[in-house]
Amino acid sequence: MTSAALAKSAQASDALLSADELEAALRRIGAERYHNLHPFHRMLHDGKCTRAQVQAWALNRYYYQANIPAKDATLIARLPTAELRREWRRRLVDHDGDAPGTGGVARWLRLAEGVGLDRAYVESTAGILPTTRFAVDAYVAFVRDRSILEGIASSLTEMFSPTIIAERVSGMLANYAWITQDTLAYFTPRLTQAPRDVQFALGYVKEHARTRAEQEAVLAALRFKCDVLWAQLDALHYAYVTPGLIPPGAFVPSQA
Repeated sequence: MTSAALAKSAQASDALLSADELEAALRRIGAERYHNLHPFHRMLHDGKCTRAQVQAWALNRYYYQANIPAKDATLIARLPTAELRREWRRRLVDHDGDAPGTGGVARWLRLAEGVGLDRAYVESTAGILPTTRFAVDAYVAFVRDRSILEGIASSLTEMFSPTIIAERVSGMLANYAWITQDTLAYFTPRLTQAPRDVQFALGYVKEHARTRAEQEAVLAALRFKCDVLWAQLDALHYAYVTPGLIPPGAFVPSQA
């Protein structure tokens, strides 16, 4: 490639994306990196997990679910206007509820009990995998420490969640006789909550990513969040599928 062609290519890569082009780039990240593509998810959806593997998934996923409101609270504390804080505060209510026993975290605990886990053991997080803890803690730190724009962009994995929820619920109900609609009740509200949240977050990102550097930061934030979700399934697969090496202190099905 000639010097002129290289310069032209560099200029094109530095050009500001339109709002539609930015959204398309975000959606391509989901198409390539979202964890519905992970082998462990395929096993879970297709009914190929043992009860113990489903329990390990529910236990480790609890740590992620329980830290989502903590992540959102750190972002709310940094938002500059009451309007933005009110918008993001809805997420706290969605996950923490507005009374004991309500909200997404409480529903996830009922899911964990429904697959045969002890509630107190799940809440203790004593048996989660080290990678689960590291990945989730890294996500909370990312939203706490990076720009507001990047923190909001990292939530945009919700653009892809309705697909994975539909696959997960239909597949688990069809393939595991010991799982009921009530066990999976966590997912029903998410089918309406997630699209609502995406509408705001995507609109914010498209409006406020005003330079190519900011747009690249937005794209990197979404890639990071996809990595956080993928790493958790990697750890589950390594510990409970192949090669089946469970780290010291982590959940051992026969001893739980």
